[in-house]
Amino acid sequence: MPPTHLAGPHLALRDIDPGDTDALLAVYGDPEATRHLSFEPRTPEQVQTIVDRSVASAEDTPRTEYCLAVTRLGDPRLIGCARLATEPQRAAAIGFALHPAEWGRGLGTETVRLLCALGFEELGLHRIWAARAPLNEASARTLLRAGMTEEGRIRDHVFVRGVWRDSITYSILEHEWTKP
Repeated sequence: MPPTHLAGPHLALRDIDPGDTDALLAVYGDPEATRHLSFEPRTPEQVQTIVDRSVASAEDTPRTEYCLAVTRLGDPRLIGCARLATEPQRAAAIGFALHPAEWGRGLGTETVRLLCALGFEELGLHRIWAARAPLNEASARTLLRAGMTEEGRIRDHVFVRGVWRDSITYSILEHEWTKP
């Protein structure tokens, strides 16, 4: 498979590589960055496993998972991680996490738009969906600004930090997608 690389006005998405481990740990190991995610902060060993799995999945045919480094345009350093996992029926689930130092700049919206471009323009998907924690209002604004529609609540969807947590779901369909 050719390497994945997408570029927007401020960001680029590229395949995760082994050199991203420390930068990914700075995101996935950070309690603030993972506060609303479906997992607790990751250990260095867990992040290494994620990187190894991501590098391996980039070689799969057909490819069903895209774990991508979020970088500033022109700067290869990872500032976040974006994921698209295909599902049957020409659909995919997406998710992303940015380092807290990057929050509040519209980069989440651009990340979601780039994931949608990958899904609709390159993979020919019909539907893309995402889920957020109910208390993550910033993510709600991000997903709506990216063109997604709120669909509803999945009750007791994930077990994290010792409790069950609901998820609020969003989606966008291929006919709703407009190129950036």
